[in-house]
Amino acid sequence: MSPLEAGRMLDDILLDDPAALQRADREHALLALAGAGARIRTAVRLAEEAGLSALRPEGRPRTVLVAGHGSALTAADVLAALAVTACQVLPLAPSDVRRDEPSSFSSGLRWQLPGWIGPLDLLVISSSTGREQGLVQLAQQAYARGCAIGVVAPSGSALAEAALQVRGLALPFAESAVEPDDVPGGEPDLPAEDPAALWAHLAPLAALADRVGAVQLPSGSLQALADRLDEVAVRCRPDAAAYLNPAKGLAAQLSGTVPLVWAEGPVAAAAAGRFAAMLADRGGLPALTGRLPQALTAHRGMFVGHLGGGADPDDFFRDRVDEPEPLQLQAVLLRHTPGLPADADPGFAVGRARRLAAAHEVRLTEFTSTLDDPLEALAELAGPADFAAVYLGLAR
Repeated sequence: MSPLEAGRMLDDILLDDPAALQRADREHALLALAGAGARIRTAVRLAEEAGLSALRPEGRPRTVLVAGHGSALTAADVLAALAVTACQVLPLAPSDVRRDEPSSFSSGLRWQLPGWIGPLDLLVISSSTGREQGLVQLAQQAYARGCAIGVVAPSGSALAEAALQVRGLALPFAESAVEPDDVPGGEPDLPAEDPAALWAHLAPLAALADRVGAVQLPSGSLQALADRLDEVAVRCRPDAAAYLNPAKGLAAQLSGTVPLVWAEGPVAAAAAGRFAAMLADRGGLPALTGRLPQALTAHRGMFVGHLGGGADPDDFFRDRVDEPEPLQLQAVLLRHTPGLPADADPGFAVGRARRLAAAHEVRLTEFTSTLDDPLEALAELAGPADFAAVYLGLAR
């Protein structure tokens, strides 16, 4: 058996053995995801205690820049999907890295403010460690430009201290209560990110964005988000049988495939980006994302190539006893259709996606949220996908 074939095999027995899953999950990723709802509640409480509820903004900012890396930028994508038309939310990714080989690659990252940012804008910096010197320097750049500054970082960290020096609003990052075991191998300066860090970034960022008018969340939205994540954790728990567990079922479908993650709607697009990141980080699987209708033209060529299920007209006549199972496409469609019944007309783009997959014998799995609250919808779409990526990695 080649390494490629071995890497594509899925241990179905392990998926239905909670004790074996617990032994395999040395980083306690499943436990961390199960506590995502609690992280939301803790983050909201910490933000209120830090003075967010007393904040009295003088008008809405022209632009909100959210700087960070990893899941902090995913949280920024979510806010961008929710932003009101009078304010744009832009993720600010690192542009460079120091060359003096810091102990951790992320601690050497650097950011650069756009030339147009100024007193009309708000810069929010979010970090799970607060040790990135580049983010400290970014806060100083923003202060020199006269823009408002908010920081989400662990209390007592260098970044939290820098927020006070530049007269910014410092909101504590809700750190995980789950301590992973030491796992051999990997890249020492590129450790795996806490799988539930997204929610610890998103809660204070969303609360702040709502407070300054950049987004307009329904009343009690963050509490509802936490409750919805709790529900997802129950449905996707390790001791739920695979045929009842949507995350385990999706993990089994993705094994040995090239996933295409399609999205309908801006919230679903943010969930699709999160799913692809988790598949890479936790499932060891590359995935391509796209938003309908553009994704159909961008990915069409793969359906007519060798990855399509019906691509080989002589497939029936081949003797495949000694041949490895070929890689095939697996399409996953994430949909957010607020206010529409589940059996509503899916629209032309979704119908065309279904016909494309059926015509080329490619399995298409759909997850739809009809919830009006965008954060609840995000949890309903991204929550099971998070668990699926972890299950896929453990079972491979």
